[in-house]
Parts: sequence; structure tokens; C-alpha cells
Amino acid sequence: MTTSRRKFTPEEKARIVLEILREEKSVSQLASEHGIHASVLNRWKSEAVQNLSQLFVDDRKGITKMKNEYEQKIDELYAEVGKLTTQLSWLKKKSGL
Repeated sequence: MTTSRRKFTPEEKARIVLEILREEKSVSQLASEHGIHASVLNRWKSEAVQNLSQLFVDDRKGITKMKNEYEQKIDELYAEVGKLTTQLSWLKKKSGL
């Protein structure tokens, strides 16, 4: 008989990691309460601690760069549409349509 693997949402993982960081209970106690192996909890904790600094990264520069690239692409597309419209009207005029 096979059992399916349990999947935890990021919210559930964060809640459990916060319980670990509070240190009110040991990792082994939390593991038995939640039915998760202690090594998995330790891995979640280490990942959370390693990525904690990313919460405070100011990503506005990246967003500004993406916005500028998007606006540049829109301008290029409008220029292409204008060019094709001019060519189409020239072809219609020459063909007598």
C-alpha cells in the first residue's frame, strides 16, 4: 500500500518555521506534532534563514529597468506599425486601389 506524499503550502511552511524560530518547542517535538521528519524541518529553517535577507532587498531598480524595456519595445512596435501603414498606403496608391 503506497501513501501519497504530503505537500505543504508556503504559508504552512512559514508558520512551522516560525514555531521553530520561537524555540518554545524542540524541532523533534514539532516534527512529531506535524508529522514531518526533523531533517525536513531543519532544511526549511536553514532555507528561511539563508533567504531572510532577500525580504529587505529593494527591487525597484529591477522593476524600473523592466518598465523602461517594456516602453522601449512599445515604441519600437508603434514605429513598425507606422512604417507598415505608410508602405501599405504607398502600395495601394501605386496599384490603383
